[in-house]
Amino acid sequence: MSGGAAVLRMRGIRKEFPGAVALDGVDLDVREAEIHALTGENGAGKSTLVKVLSGVHPHGSYTGEVLVGGEPRRFAGTADSERAGIAIIHQELALVPQLTVAENVFLGNERVRGRGPLATVDWGRTTVEARRLLARVGLDADPSAPVAGLGVGHRQLVEIAKAIAKPVRLLILDEPTSALNEEESDNLLRLLLEFKARGIASILISHRLNEVVRVADRVTVLRDGRSVETLDAARGEVDEERIIRGMVGRDLENRYPPRTGEVGGVRFEVRDWTVDHPDRRRAVQGASLTVRRGEVVGLAGLMGAGRTEFAMNLFGRCYGRYVRGTLHKDGRRVRLRDPGEAVAAGVAYVPEDRKELGLLLDAPIRENLTLAALDRVGRRGVLHAAREVVAAEELRTRMRVKCRDVSQPVGELSGGNQQKVVLGRWVFARPDLLVLDEPTRGVDVGAKYEIYQVIRELAAGGAGVLLISSELPELLGMCDRIYAMCEGRVTGCLPASRADQESLMRLMTRTGAAPTGETERRPG
Repeated sequence: MSGGAAVLRMRGIRKEFPGAVALDGVDLDVREAEIHALTGENGAGKSTLVKVLSGVHPHGSYTGEVLVGGEPRRFAGTADSERAGIAIIHQELALVPQLTVAENVFLGNERVRGRGPLATVDWGRTTVEARRLLARVGLDADPSAPVAGLGVGHRQLVEIAKAIAKPVRLLILDEPTSALNEEESDNLLRLLLEFKARGIASILISHRLNEVVRVADRVTVLRDGRSVETLDAARGEVDEERIIRGMVGRDLENRYPPRTGEVGGVRFEVRDWTVDHPDRRRAVQGASLTVRRGEVVGLAGLMGAGRTEFAMNLFGRCYGRYVRGTLHKDGRRVRLRDPGEAVAAGVAYVPEDRKELGLLLDAPIRENLTLAALDRVGRRGVLHAAREVVAAEELRTRMRVKCRDVSQPVGELSGGNQQKVVLGRWVFARPDLLVLDEPTRGVDVGAKYEIYQVIRELAAGGAGVLLISSELPELLGMCDRIYAMCEGRVTGCLPASRADQESLMRLMTRTGAAPTGETERRPG
């Protein structure tokens, strides 16, 4: 652990919102050349604390003291924070999809030639420096390509490149690896260690506790808006169980709830599913899989493997161009030409990007929860408001959504609580097949367990679940069988009892589809 001077001191930070106290006397110290992790359950106050530090919540909207380099600071906005040498990568990406990668990297920090009103953007320098920064974060992308064409993981890397393009003395990363695969996450953590070697301090906010344990010098734990303890790696205090105990106030003896119920016959079968990207490149090639009643089936793959494209096209052809393939439910073929037909056939999809594709952020929680089954809270096309409130309140309680009430806009909730709302919507719809695309991304360990419990309950009730996840321990802990994809093809399937991270990684990096019948020989 670094023993340097304090780069940052926050003392007694208190921040209130209407009807809620988000921060209640938080203290935080960060030293030079230190990686300081900030952990806590969703809603504990981590993102609010970062917004205080960044000037998003300006001085005067909170009480307490912020010192940078020993000097009191009163940030009126984000520009003040940046001038103090603080670079922040927020959990909510601040990119402009219509602009190129290079333009986003230097947005507000443009590379120019000349001065004053005659200054113009130096596009050559912009491109060269953008390419260098992208290489540092491990992203092989064309600087002249629009950001809109990148997936969520690649957009995160652009955001990181944008942050390190500025002079930095303190780098703050809010869930930076939540959208990254294992290799990309490793690259980012190595980058943090490089910054540390150069004397730059970092605050790492992450629910991936294995990453926290790997790189953090100290860990400050928040719970219910308060800083409850700071753990020191040099004293052997930083381990996952100790952090979890501080976060939730109790031990989690088992990260994954036990299985209940029995696996039945094949409920859904996908055969030879083939999809093209919008630009006609092949995204998914001949993918086939089965999901049984009461079964949780995993789908593993590195970024770009085609998992999300497969899931979205399966759910009413929401992505790309359907080429061929059939879907069978209980032995009978069904056609899902749009999301309405998918929902009518009992298929539900929780998307990877909950904010863009899963939620109506300005709408209240009750509307988001009941949206997929309005016939259950209305009659003859007329919504029954009181019935909707009752149903939403029951779902809120069941999903343990932390909120003021079900009339609160869902955009005001923490990431984990938003994810519970998306999942609760489909619990209300009672699907036969639930496709979950990274359902615990950016979700704390306590909320993860609650989501896992809901998945188990759905499976025990006879639904089939297809779980897409970049976290191999999650797939191994939750699934009965696990398929792997590589370059758009299903490359194999293993029962969880015979799978481990090494065997899955071999399948995830194996080009070419699995030999005919491989998955049938390994039913699990």
